[in-house]
Amino acid sequence: MKKIRITLAFLFFAIITLLFLDFTGSLHRWLGWMAKIQLIPAILAHSVAIILGIVLFTLLFGRVYCSTVCPLGVFQDGVSRLSRRRKKGRFRYKPPLTWLRYGMLAVFVVGTVAGVSVITALCDPFAAYGRMASNLLSPLYYWGNNLLAWFAERMDSYAFYTTSVWLKSGITFGVAIATFVIIGVFAWLNGRFYCNTICPVGTFLGFISRFSIFKIILDKKKCTHCKCCERQCKASCIDVENGRIDHSRCVNCFNCIGSCKLNAIEYRPLKKSTATANDDSDNLQGISRRKTLSVMALLAIGGVIKAQQIQMDGGLAVIEDKKIPNRKTPITPPGSQGAHHLKRHCSACQLCISTCPNEVLRPSHKLSTLMQPEVSYERGYCRPTCIECSQVCPSDAIKHITTAEKSAISIGYAVWIGDNCVVNTDDVTCTCCERHCPTGAITLVERNPSSDNSLKIPTIDKERCIGCGACENLCPARPFSAIYVEGNVRHHTI
Repeated sequence: MKKIRITLAFLFFAIITLLFLDFTGSLHRWLGWMAKIQLIPAILAHSVAIILGIVLFTLLFGRVYCSTVCPLGVFQDGVSRLSRRRKKGRFRYKPPLTWLRYGMLAVFVVGTVAGVSVITALCDPFAAYGRMASNLLSPLYYWGNNLLAWFAERMDSYAFYTTSVWLKSGITFGVAIATFVIIGVFAWLNGRFYCNTICPVGTFLGFISRFSIFKIILDKKKCTHCKCCERQCKASCIDVENGRIDHSRCVNCFNCIGSCKLNAIEYRPLKKSTATANDDSDNLQGISRRKTLSVMALLAIGGVIKAQQIQMDGGLAVIEDKKIPNRKTPITPPGSQGAHHLKRHCSACQLCISTCPNEVLRPSHKLSTLMQPEVSYERGYCRPTCIECSQVCPSDAIKHITTAEKSAISIGYAVWIGDNCVVNTDDVTCTCCERHCPTGAITLVERNPSSDNSLKIPTIDKERCIGCGACENLCPARPFSAIYVEGNVRHHTI
């Protein structure tokens, strides 16, 4: 059983990691379901079938989800395994910090129900691991890909193509480093401490696993109190002295079974006669089962371095980088329906940002939508034929749309700033915005109708504009474009 669990955990961990690194989006077509079966994204997406499936699976087999499916749980196991070389048999039974466990769960539930998205983003284990993978691992992955592309190009092969490595958000990068350090230290010193004390998913499934059918059972008659199993338990949930196992913290890693030479520990259905003796007395310390069930009900309802780019004009003049305009209304991805829907459903896992081939998605810096995706057009524009972000979102924050639907969804509208336009500043002819508008929302009109040789300036039909940002991105004006896009509070179809 241990070998099967480790094999499945490795496969889930490796594939989910690749989902955050795959900038082509090809892997998501076949294995994107692995992201959709994560508990918090399923809750935010109101996927009743997935939620019930996880709950029923836990009621049957215990917290196998935490040791096999959750990438952050597997990450902790990996760090703990590395630290085992430093000191073997270092774990001991520790009483549960029940007040902290259920306190964190209550904070998460209240924050999610109240729409405080930053709490959801910081507490979701899948999102936490996603930020670590997309911010800390993706630069190495992209550099490796670019190196292969360099060699392939020398052999007249285009099996690989280069991609940009850039820092999308300093705040998100800092949060990813802090998450890696904090959880890594906890796992190095105390195994599954974070998983069983702070993580709301661990507490929620831990409560359910107390009533699971299959459990790790300690046979008091065979046990000689050698404590080999206790020293191997990274969840610190085996109390050999009292012959009890805290099943709310047990993640069914099966390390204890392999360490016991007397076969005093088994994984089997719990008999009624031994239920009282072996069941964990989680000692809710003042928190009644009714209150805990109410919390469960609420829960169920509720590149690191910028790529080197030499931008030259005829090999002489350096083109100045564009700056982000001060948008009154942020732009949210097509399929998100608007800022309100995105805020209520997004867990800030960064999967859509990692997959965006146009480099227009980046994490928000605002506290109310911290680390959730926003659209900006300094590095590219949102091509009407691209629907990658809607294909990979596991929480339904960005709903699945077709190419035909994407080309008609208005996520914003263009605004012309005459003082920035090169027609006004340099008295030159420019038709860039009109030529690149995919919906024909921009028309050039004479700046001075009374003159026969008048230059032309753009006018914008907001009813036809979809806010794709082609005009903003391709506008030659620097550092601020003469046309920029304001977001729509609610998306609509043109």
